[in-house]
Amino acid sequence: MTISEKLNEAMNAQIGAEFAASIQYVAVSAYFAAEGLVRLAARFDQQANEERDHALKLIKYLLDTGGKVRIPAIPAPKCEFGSVAEAVEMALEQEKQVTRQINELMAIAVEDRDFAAQNLLQWFVAEQVEEVANMDNLLKVVRRAGEENLIYVESYLGDQASQVASGPGE
Repeated sequence: MTISEKLNEAMNAQIGAEFAASIQYVAVSAYFAAEGLVRLAARFDQQANEERDHALKLIKYLLDTGGKVRIPAIPAPKCEFGSVAEAVEMALEQEKQVTRQINELMAIAVEDRDFAAQNLLQWFVAEQVEEVANMDNLLKVVRRAGEENLIYVESYLGDQASQVASGPGE
């Protein structure tokens, strides 16, 4: 199986975007940790790992389909924020941008009639719905709490982690 040159190049660009998102989330996590917001920091550490895993998933696909992996240069992340809301809003915008990029990859795969790529990218399409929804919800919670009440956001994230650990209906 071979991948078209156009889709290969676009996937390499997406690999760079996923690694850039991962590094950006590490920077956001460090910002939160420095502010004493350990649960927000942990949430963004987890996001950083997920973005890295997304890049690795694309790399594996390229290797499995005879493509060429060329990881582009990664821009330096933004490290300073005026507020927690600003950092989360930037993350939401980043997720929306990734969604547009994934949709563009899918359009190329459809144009190429590359059904294997479409299958892979369908996973990413569904993942981005979840990523945007989660980040949008986090931004709403942060804005509702306000900078002076971020301890409530920390508590909210702790409650979410407990619910995930116990599973549905427990």
